[in-house]
Amino acid sequence: MAEKERGAPQSGDLVLSNEILARLPVAELDQIVVHLEHQHIPRHTVLCDPEKPIRYGYFLNSGMVSCLIPTSAGRNVEVALVGKGGFIGNSLLFGVNRSLLRMVMQVPGDGYRIKSDDLQRLLPTAPHLFRSVGRHALLQGMQAAQTAACNRLHNLEQRLARWLLMTQDRVGPEFAMTQEYLAQMLGTGRPSLSLTASQMQRVGAIQYTRGLMRVLDRAELEKLSCECYSVVRTMMADLELG
Repeated sequence: MAEKERGAPQSGDLVLSNEILARLPVAELDQIVVHLEHQHIPRHTVLCDPEKPIRYGYFLNSGMVSCLIPTSAGRNVEVALVGKGGFIGNSLLFGVNRSLLRMVMQVPGDGYRIKSDDLQRLLPTAPHLFRSVGRHALLQGMQAAQTAACNRLHNLEQRLARWLLMTQDRVGPEFAMTQEYLAQMLGTGRPSLSLTASQMQRVGAIQYTRGLMRVLDRAELEKLSCECYSVVRTMMADLELG
């Protein structure tokens, strides 16, 4: 479970790496700040689950969340990633306290959570927040559609390169990740993932040792990736989100 720090932050004390909160006008930030609770969020923390009502929305300061589609067979397929430019709990924007997605903290970090009832009560009086969260919801839907096309049309090397680039954009060039978990996120088997990662290591694009992934040559990864990465990056730039 995410560890809660005591007390809500004061406006002047906030450390706002989350880009949605950081861009809010002071008047709107003052409205929301009294409802925020700072959280340190460990790896594999489930922030949202299809089987449970959404109790909180989350604004990440650091780390990365995987947006997963769970199946009855117990497997999960990743359809989108969220970092410090985003928000967890998009359906709250529309007055819905359920989601089809399971949101799991893939790379540990921190952020601010807000009770779903408080957020839904604030949104009608906070137009900049409403607009920013709405744009993020739009981006997440576009990212999921692009990922579906990528998983169908592109080979594992291209998909892995795309995933590594997107992850570097959100958390930097070094992060913990097991091959088993990454293979599940990409919808493939571990042997295939291991072979593809080894090929990337041989050309100097990455280094992978004992569960720690390092991006060494971003330009090489961009060559190996499909066009899906640049498509999503362009969408993010157009919507001014990270």
